[in-house]
Amino acid sequence: MKELQLIIRVSRVSAKQNLLPVAGVLCGALVWGMIWYPYRALQDMGISGTLATLLSYMLALLFGAFMLPRTFRELRQQKSSGWWVLALVLSAGWANAGYVLAVLHGEVIRVLLLFYLAPLWTILFSYLLLGERLNHYGYFIIALSLGGACTMLWSPQPGLPLPASVAEWIGLSAGMAFALSNVVSRRAVLLSLEAKSCSVWLGTILLALACRESGWLTQVQSIDTASWMILILLGIVLCATSYAVQYALTQLAANRAIILFLFELVVAAVSAYFLAGEAMQLRDWLGALLIISASLLSGKMVA
Repeated sequence: MKELQLIIRVSRVSAKQNLLPVAGVLCGALVWGMIWYPYRALQDMGISGTLATLLSYMLALLFGAFMLPRTFRELRQQKSSGWWVLALVLSAGWANAGYVLAVLHGEVIRVLLLFYLAPLWTILFSYLLLGERLNHYGYFIIALSLGGACTMLWSPQPGLPLPASVAEWIGLSAGMAFALSNVVSRRAVLLSLEAKSCSVWLGTILLALACRESGWLTQVQSIDTASWMILILLGIVLCATSYAVQYALTQLAANRAIILFLFELVVAAVSAYFLAGEAMQLRDWLGALLIISASLLSGKMVA
């Protein structure tokens, strides 16, 4: 009887341990599928996307300041992790900053589909950083991802099917950075959740500062109370979401996390249709089908 109770208790703990990382990724996907809307609202209020990104992540860092003392102590003690911290800062920073800029200036769903070519880049980074070798599924996933991108970007004009705007190029590069940050987060096993979360916020702040427009201090001085309330709410949400996602990424394989993040596409497609009046064309649906199929198969791509 005691043995049975022990087995049940262990099963419950195991189920809880599996549920929490999945819930963390799904919460992150929900937030990132909707977050374009408050940033567009701020842009309509006269706050540029770069400045809104800078301020919201500075607030996220402020709300997570209780993590900083431990993070600084950890980084001093683990000097060997310096390169991984730098890689996480730059990759996660551009994934977040680039995502916001792309969805502000491009069609939300097209930008996200380019962003979610991530399985293709995850294959490359997982091989280089984690030593994961491809099986036959891996090459099939490469073909599906590229086929989806070419279908979505196809144009009757002669030439290669490439992104049609700066926003789409930014979305594509942010997706590469997102895949790299997921793999680096998984690889940097010695870094705590606090260090990883702070690296994400710091990286986004640094890259937003690098991309800031002239006259941004004047914009800050003219921000009204309603806009500050939105920015503060964004900071709180980003702080909580970053911590939850980083926890999930330390518990889940990089390729499984990519699959769960696909929920963001559903949220974004629905919200873009109802809130921005954006509708997908037939080739977008076909491209999406191929890209999503690649993501669903990405969990089987290593030997």
